[in-house]
Amino acid sequence: MRPVEIACDESGSEGENLLGGETDVFAHTGVRMSWPEAAACVREIRARIGSPAEEYKANHLLRAKHRAVLEWLLAPDGPLDGRGHVHLTGKTFFAVRAAVSLLAEQGTDAMARTLHRTGPAAFGTVRWQFFLTAFTSVLRLNPRRGVTTSPQEFFALVGELAGVPGEAGEVVARFRDGGDRVAAYRARLAGDPGLVPVLDPLVPAVVHTVRHWSAGGTPVALVHDEQLALTAERILQLKATLGPRLADVRFVDSRTDARVQIADFLAGVARRIASDDLNGRGDPRLTTLLRSFVDADSVWDGPNHLDIAGG
Repeated sequence: MRPVEIACDESGSEGENLLGGETDVFAHTGVRMSWPEAAACVREIRARIGSPAEEYKANHLLRAKHRAVLEWLLAPDGPLDGRGHVHLTGKTFFAVRAAVSLLAEQGTDAMARTLHRTGPAAFGTVRWQFFLTAFTSVLRLNPRRGVTTSPQEFFALVGELAGVPGEAGEVVARFRDGGDRVAAYRARLAGDPGLVPVLDPLVPAVVHTVRHWSAGGTPVALVHDEQLALTAERILQLKATLGPRLADVRFVDSRTDARVQIADFLAGVARRIASDDLNGRGDPRLTTLLRSFVDADSVWDGPNHLDIAGG
């Protein structure tokens, strides 16, 4: 069976830097459009916006004066209707879920949601942020400058927080026996340069993108904007994970492929709309328009205006 080409891009990628970075949401998009359809869409966007800029980005569409163009692009009868897909990752929740998955024996998403929702109030915002930062530091072989925590220091903090009464303390108490799992993970990471770090949301998002577009049994060939994190080793892992669903991955410059440029537009506007919604400043109209594109298995635990399952 001949594979279908899906053009992909992302917005908000900062690798394993989930906390304290430039963005709090990561968006990965897949767009199914022919070359002529994508080129016509780009031309129409340029005509409607009328900017002399040589390269258009999502920021052009997000300007208030171009609101009508953005609504047209996302509308149920617009050019992306049935042709776009967005997988969203709330970075803080992704970190919490990684902690529960790695540290708690038989950890579940429900447990992660409980900790994510109750942790800040139970431990205090500053202590909660320090706990999450310490966890991400322990899992990185080369943590960011000035942010280093040893496993011993981290598990001492786990012991303190486990004594806090309530649901959050009960969840963290399940982390106390996670030292061997952290050590084993760090050893695998050091020994296998192709291993996908548990703190990087890119590869899991790509998996969901492929699964979405191959749901009918048709294999998928990804045409992805240039992305250094998708190394040859990680592409092999993707193919091993997805089997015949993923036929190929090739990289292009978005400026040379109109389909990827459309994916870039969708990724950028989706990340901004989702981030605004996550932080209580969402635009109801834009949030409503984005809903139909969002993967129900997105890593999301914010306001459920986006109708993401389990949110």
